[in-house]
Amino acid sequence: MTDGTAWQHGLMDSSDARGDARNVDARNVDAVLSSITEHWSPRTVAVVNDYDVRVVKVQGEFTRHRHVETDEFFLVLSGCLRIRMDEAEVVLQPGDTYVVQRGLLHQPYAETETTVLLFEPSATVNTGDTPSELTAERRVI
Repeated sequence: MTDGTAWQHGLMDSSDARGDARNVDARNVDAVLSSITEHWSPRTVAVVNDYDVRVVKVQGEFTRHRHVETDEFFLVLSGCLRIRMDEAEVVLQPGDTYVVQRGLLHQPYAETETTVLLFEPSATVNTGDTPSELTAERRVI
């Protein structure tokens, strides 16, 4: 198939035109989350253009930080995530989404283990402009 339909049928290799590795296999988010043993250590389960779809288990307090150049999207899968900001605190339950606007100082925390899906540019560092012991390397699975 050389007419462009090979992509639709999954027959092309797993690299895009820029040579970036792309995983074309299906991923089960629950299975990925069950394999994660540490908190605040996201795993990239898919790449959409230049954005990562990441899942993470969280508990306790995270580093207060900001992302100067990008917004940060949160979708709570289980548990309860709170995001402290100077002007307010947002409380997210399963199924809730929230976008922290670029440049806004925020501090996520969870009293009990909580699972979250994040959508952000692939180059985004989880601790933003405040490196700490919780800074995680990008892990694509």
